[in-house]
Amino acid sequence: MDLRRLPFGQPRTCGDCHLGNLGPLADAKGRVAVQIRDLDQTVIGNPAHDLIRLGLSLATAARGSNLPGITTALMTEHMVEGYAAGLNGQTLAPAEETTPKEVRRVLKQSLRRRWKDLARERTLDAKPSIPLGKRFWPLSETERAALTALAEGEGLRRLVTGLQHRPDDAPIEVLDGAYWMKGCSSLGRLRYALLVGVEGDGGVQETLLIDIKEATPAAAPSTPGAGMPTDNAERVVAGARALSPFLGRRMLAGRLGRRPVVIRELTPQDLKLDIERLSRDEAVRAAHYLALVVGRAHARQMDGPTKDSWRAELARNRSKRLDAPSWLWSAIVELIQSHEAAYLDHCRRHALQAA
Repeated sequence: MDLRRLPFGQPRTCGDCHLGNLGPLADAKGRVAVQIRDLDQTVIGNPAHDLIRLGLSLATAARGSNLPGITTALMTEHMVEGYAAGLNGQTLAPAEETTPKEVRRVLKQSLRRRWKDLARERTLDAKPSIPLGKRFWPLSETERAALTALAEGEGLRRLVTGLQHRPDDAPIEVLDGAYWMKGCSSLGRLRYALLVGVEGDGGVQETLLIDIKEATPAAAPSTPGAGMPTDNAERVVAGARALSPFLGRRMLAGRLGRRPVVIRELTPQDLKLDIERLSRDEAVRAAHYLALVVGRAHARQMDGPTKDSWRAELARNRSKRLDAPSWLWSAIVELIQSHEAAYLDHCRRHALQAA
């Protein structure tokens, strides 16, 4: 896909804004809202990239639900409408009928969850400790010493005591730690789970689960000369605070040895949207709602003239039959073709190797 054909705007963008990277997040006071959950790829770049990434994931979900191509066209139209509404500051209450049923369900589930739900989901023991096995691997002495030093630092203490009304001077105790084998994102990089105890209200110790993840260079395209932090962990945290303040204020940039890492407390309310099967109406609602979330994330970083200019750019190059920019539709179609061809080629190579 030729990126030079796309219109241009310049807020911070997440660079990987697909369905699985959106979901409920809790802020420091326990409030919950749907925002962008994963910001490893955040860069200062073109907001059009986020629209294309979201459109591609929605189109793929529609194909997986055996919906016809006309539904994908309708989703694209409603995605643009939702994004424009988000730029204008519009919000949706979770109970509104225009909110997809799956979003309403996950939001209700998020609000009900407590620490025991997070512990059960992450297969943590009641001791509390981290059970070693396929998902959690034992630490070397060097790793354990480095993680303990990180946990005892002032930065992490301020991070965890800043949440849920914990005393500012509360001490932190390291209870357990393990290397976290968390899918493909763990391969070839540092990823750790750390259990820490911190004194909460009334002097009762709370158990917290800390996620420590190595920050690697972004693959997403950025604007040449953009003033981004050179440290990848600082880039991710800065992007999170700009795009997803509920998450960004719970994150900290640090280092383990020479490697930059992003540190955050996982809360029971943090969930991802897992939308596997969509009806036509739900697909259209999902496109509008999720694009509205992305539009609000972009709008936080734009002043009035910048938003006006970007809205005018989005209104250009629309055909008489499809109420969405032609560049967006062409990009989604081109990427679907590319993904399908790459998948079939991969299957062919695998079959040949097996033979």
